[in-house]
Amino acid sequence: MPSRYTVEAQQQQRRILPLADTQDFQEAKRGFIAAPPYRKIMNDEGGVAWDIDNWAFLLGGKDYDSIHPSLQRQALLNMEYGLFEVVPGIYQVRGFDLANISFIRGNTGWIVIDPLTVKETSRAALRFINEKLGARPVVAVIISHSHADHFGGIRGVVDAAALAAGTVQIIAPKGFLNEAIAENLYAGNAMTRRKSYTYGDLVPPSPYGQVDASIGKAVASGDAGILPPTRSIEQPIEELTIDGVRMVFQNTPGTEAPAEMNTWFPDFKAFWAAENIVSTLHNILTLRGAPVRDALAWSQYINAALYQFGGQAEVMFASHSWPRWGKERITEVMRGQRDMYANLNNQVLHLANSGVTINQIHNVYEPPKSLQELWYDRGYHGSYLHNSRAVIQRYLGFWDLNPATLVPLSPEDSAPLYIEMMGGAGKVMAKGQELYNQGEYRLATEILNKLVYAEPGNQDAKDLLADTYEQMGYQFESPSLRNSFLAGAKELRDGVIAVKAAKAGSPDFVRGTSTEQFLNYLAIQMDSRKAEGMKFKINLSTPDNGERFVTEMSNATLTTIAGYQASDADLTITIDRRELEDVMIGAAKLADKVAAGKAKLEGNPQVLTQLGSTMVTFDNWFEVLPSTKKEAGLSPKTELLQDDATYYEGP
Repeated sequence: MPSRYTVEAQQQQRRILPLADTQDFQEAKRGFIAAPPYRKIMNDEGGVAWDIDNWAFLLGGKDYDSIHPSLQRQALLNMEYGLFEVVPGIYQVRGFDLANISFIRGNTGWIVIDPLTVKETSRAALRFINEKLGARPVVAVIISHSHADHFGGIRGVVDAAALAAGTVQIIAPKGFLNEAIAENLYAGNAMTRRKSYTYGDLVPPSPYGQVDASIGKAVASGDAGILPPTRSIEQPIEELTIDGVRMVFQNTPGTEAPAEMNTWFPDFKAFWAAENIVSTLHNILTLRGAPVRDALAWSQYINAALYQFGGQAEVMFASHSWPRWGKERITEVMRGQRDMYANLNNQVLHLANSGVTINQIHNVYEPPKSLQELWYDRGYHGSYLHNSRAVIQRYLGFWDLNPATLVPLSPEDSAPLYIEMMGGAGKVMAKGQELYNQGEYRLATEILNKLVYAEPGNQDAKDLLADTYEQMGYQFESPSLRNSFLAGAKELRDGVIAVKAAKAGSPDFVRGTSTEQFLNYLAIQMDSRKAEGMKFKINLSTPDNGERFVTEMSNATLTTIAGYQASDADLTITIDRRELEDVMIGAAKLADKVAAGKAKLEGNPQVLTQLGSTMVTFDNWFEVLPSTKKEAGLSPKTELLQDDATYYEGP
């Protein structure tokens, strides 16, 4: 339960926060048309893809001392569920997934914006709007950016027949497909594990567990797909008319996503802000892992939108949160978010140039009070704490210039010395308990973390550290921080327990992966320690699309170059890309394709067996905190593929 120190902290927040401001609640409810009679969305196998009632405890009107009051307010705002009218002709379904799905009524059909994470939720949203407003075909899908909660459900609104017939267009920003695949491919295993902490996958929804994900409740579970765009928006500003709907796209690369775009609908006087302007300070570095974002560029793109569209817009809506109506309100929100990202960039660099390091900045940087008083600039998704560190990471890197931290010991190596010098585990436990009892949770964490690394089998130490994490989690305004601390507490107590999540490794994702990306991923999947002494070259040719590659093993490192063939290759593989996809998906082995005459090998096929012997299968649920992985004998990082993973079995 919340300690008296946590209760006092929450009460203090209730005294100082502007909780009497209810404008967000009025905007979140405005335009409501209907909610479906169901609260659960099922998948094709009979399981639950989405259940908004997981968070029904928020609807009872009770203040919880286990939830930061600002976070509880945001979590309640994200409980809106159903179909809403933004303006006549523009509609949103909210509360079906992490994101919103939007519908623009064209002359003959729907233009869908951002079809959610999984097909189950997007399909349910399309069915519901068709029931309420009349059935219309989907004539186009606009994907605002390269994050999966904005494109993964595309199969729920686009059927294969319409795609084959060319009756539906898919429009996305420049670089969308490459960025969408690369983000989920190269570091995807680690990112999935990190997401399990930051989105609260590990802690069931409750006042003592997951309560929100800042920009929505959570990520739906089901089948995620991806389809290549039929039209890419290449220019900084580009105009297009589809089904009678005029659109002006504003490319904003390097903001919330590497490939992202806003959209202005002049006939509706409506500005679509994608995920660049939502009801929270966003992440400069998402804790699930991604390249660090450019806070200055983000601010500048918002500024451009403010001057180009803000004075004309009568409504602003986005892929998360709720719309804003009226020029005054729209320009206020645009300006407030512009200033927040600019202040983060400029003031953090001001402090860095004054000598504040990456290991100090989160305890020093504070936004101006005027920005903190704006609800949409509060640190929900992107906290002031970790965003300030991200700005320094972007410009200066991880090092704080202290030589002692440049090549630090691993925590499991340094911790025993700390415990010895502190007088042993007993004294550390006693002091940790004393600090916990005094509400000094950060200090308690500092020493108990050392003890857990020094003695990973000490369950009493892990339990006390878990108690400390829990109280800290309760007090955080940011769901990302709350979820991470509560997830750590759960794994310290219970060990690593896998949970279900949206499946991203679908055939759609594999087909969307370029051959070069696939070969680059093999180089990541390869364990260099298993490749010592190997040396070979493999030519790969895919005649149906004219691509050629050389993949070379040299110095226990695998490299690939596109557009070339080596004259001294040990093996040359010729296979159409469409046939190679079966191998990439796992539906067939290369040997099967050779036997069927659909692939040709020239040279020494045993180099493929050599390559296969270096590959590992990544464990989605690798150990994060010491001695929490229960399976005896299983490596916490990887395990080698067995013989049945051989890529080719020669005659």
